[in-house]
Amino acid sequence: MTVDTQEQGDERVHWLPMIAAISSISVVGIAIGLGMPLLSVILETRGHSASMIGLNTAIAGLASIAGAPLATPLAMRFGVAWTMLMMIAAGALAFVGFHFAPDFWMWFPLRVVLHIALTVLFILSEFWISTSAPPHRRGLVLGIYATVLSLGFAAGPWLFAHLGSTGFLPFGVTIGLVTL
Repeated sequence: MTVDTQEQGDERVHWLPMIAAISSISVVGIAIGLGMPLLSVILETRGHSASMIGLNTAIAGLASIAGAPLATPLAMRFGVAWTMLMMIAAGALAFVGFHFAPDFWMWFPLRVVLHIALTVLFILSEFWISTSAPPHRRGLVLGIYATVLSLGFAAGPWLFAHLGSTGFLPFGVTIGLVTL
């Protein structure tokens, strides 16, 4: 594509970047949809109180608030695609870290890393969709994007119901999906 074409407005949907951005949002949906019940059940089976489980879960919201302002500087420094890949890797490592973290205090920094990564992914995937979709197709593309995010949210509890909360299996399947 030439600069002249861009200046006149390229009205085609570039599906490869769309698929990449939409795939990354599915990771966010699955991680939240599976992670919230999985981690709560694991903490409960380890004997932690509902208050402490709630406190650990609340860290996710605080991390999201803290992580949102990081999206733009990271994307400007490393590029959108590389930042998204870094966030997928950081989120995946944090998620699997819950399986291996024996002490409850370790779950707090893991929640911070996971939810900062998910927030940055969410922001950058929306940016990518908004800038890549031509105006006359933006509604269609955003509709697909929102549907995939919703399917990710739904797939998480479905996976939880089928995989359970014991052993490495729910973590391994999630890492496999994230990597894919």
